[in-house]
Amino acid sequence: MNMAASDFPFAIVGFDLDGTLVDSSHDLCIALNHALVFAGRDPIPLEGIRPLVGRGVRRMLERALIVEGGMDEESFKPVYKELLTFYEANLAVHTRPYPGCIAMLDALAAQGCRIAVVTNKFEKFARSLLDQIGLTERFATVIGGDTMGPGRSKPAADPIREMIARCGGGTAAFVGDTTIDVAAAHAAGIPCVGVAFGLNDKPPHELGADHVIGHFDELLPALRAMAPRPVASGECPV
Repeated sequence: MNMAASDFPFAIVGFDLDGTLVDSSHDLCIALNHALVFAGRDPIPLEGIRPLVGRGVRRMLERALIVEGGMDEESFKPVYKELLTFYEANLAVHTRPYPGCIAMLDALAAQGCRIAVVTNKFEKFARSLLDQIGLTERFATVIGGDTMGPGRSKPAADPIREMIARCGGGTAAFVGDTTIDVAAAHAAGIPCVGVAFGLNDKPPHELGADHVIGHFDELLPALRAMAPRPVASGECPV
């Protein structure tokens, strides 16, 4: 992107996936309930998925099981395997981009932005999902919860810093729906836009985001109103 040729303040815009770019709540809930029934536990209603997501499918399952007294590690392993197997085969049955998502991605591309996904979903699941809904080619890179290695997924800054490095450096912002996304962006030294329509783990205006939007139509104006911080390729902002 030639910043001299554009007044758009960000060269890179990164996005969380579940609850931000796409509404995956239905497919996640179905997969979780499949695993819970497999374990002899009661399924949860669709609205019960919201507080369980954000840190990957393992943590989602752990949180759901805690509600019913937890489970020891040896018993947990086959249930987790069943969840992964089922979810991998049913990633995009009901999952769709949120309203305005495609037009928003087109608008960012028209500004010359490099666009990325940074999610706590396993990278292979994220890539498969994006392939199945036809979005993969829009992103310069896809970073999953396992891409950086153990302990380096959001809310750590590592995947955000890796996103910036892979995209060649420059001014960057992140868009997400949870406090985990906001914490990761701020830890990496970049601003974050929160989306009010996602799987928010707190009320939208309590996420700590620099700006909150209610529809993707509002994203570019929100980004234009925010102050960027230049980040060079390979730099680790603090």
